Amino acid sequence: MNDRWLADRTHSFESSGIRKVFDLAATMKDPINLSIGQPHFDVPEEVQDACVEAIRSGKNAYSQTQGIGPLRQRLADDIRGNFPHQDREVLITSGTSGGLVLAMLAMINPGDEVIFFDPYFVMYPALVKLAGGVPVILDTYPDFRIDTRQVADAITSRTKMVLVNSPANPSGVVASETELKDLAELCQQRGIALVSDEIYSRFQYDEPFVSPAKYNDETIVIDGFSKSHAMTGWRVGFVHGPPAVIAAMTKMQQFTFVCAPQPAQWAALKAMDVDLGHHIDDYRRKRDLVVDGLRNHYELTTPGGAFYAFPRVPSGTADSFVRRAIENRLLIIPGNIFSARDTHFRISYAANDETLLRGLEVLRRLAE
Repeated sequence: MNDRWLADRTHSFESSGIRKVFDLAATMKDPINLSIGQPHFDVPEEVQDACVEAIRSGKNAYSQTQGIGPLRQRLADDIRGNFPHQDREVLITSGTSGGLVLAMLAMINPGDEVIFFDPYFVMYPALVKLAGGVPVILDTYPDFRIDTRQVADAITSRTKMVLVNSPANPSGVVASETELKDLAELCQQRGIALVSDEIYSRFQYDEPFVSPAKYNDETIVIDGFSKSHAMTGWRVGFVHGPPAVIAAMTKMQQFTFVCAPQPAQWAALKAMDVDLGHHIDDYRRKRDLVVDGLRNHYELTTPGGAFYAFPRVPSGTADSFVRRAIENRLLIIPGNIFSARDTHFRISYAANDETLLRGLEVLRRLAE
């Protein structure tokens, strides 16, 4: 094969390190797997039934690009209830990742700068570069708080977008309402697009969830059903925001994903009626189990949401620490996958209690 066949953009980022850990897990016998970023419970049975019914009743063709009408209407009603004085349109996307791709394609020109925060979801730098943009990554260590003054200082004439994720992957930290308000107002004052990745919005344990859209009616919100209802493989997300942005993203979807899978959209409509309270309570308990189990051994900012913790390694690099963990059959993710720093590691506590307790025991032993 001629090397010239490959586009330059394919060399601008590496394959996800998380996928490498997943591949490793498939080769290990009885690993203690605290690496997986998806719920450990199954898709609720009534949601499964709704998908099967959609398939059997012939809802297997393309849907409208923007998504099936009943799901969009149900989401629009909820969104209108949360933001009653805002003019917002809704687009159903092929997962939240699909929504992020469309946002970049619809909004970022080559050379545009996109500000986001370190540590970050692993896809952010790659997606910005894929669209020809320039990542501007702001360090938030050691406590992972958003400093609006730091954001203001980073804004240039080329800044197009600020991307925020709360509750956050990988840290599990929840931005305070004051942080989100200040960020939202800054973006509005400077005429910069604010994109809020809210895929973990239902996994918040200590205080009610707040969207920056509350303080900036031009915020583009990206959310979905993958994490909340364990539908990671079903690929149903949604975006809401200013009509002109949603129209541009819909046009991009016509020529990329076409639409989200129609049977899964009908299942997502049913999912909106499912009470998730018991799962949220269970993950709050698991969060507390992790914090209590590690507090005397690791430097750890208590996560307020999602299902991750991001401890600092006791010594050395995170990469070498994770190698030691793997030697003890414990799968965790090194922080350098999510960060310019190699000092922390990510635990997913989306696991059964037995696995979680075994993992905590290994981590305590490694720290000692």
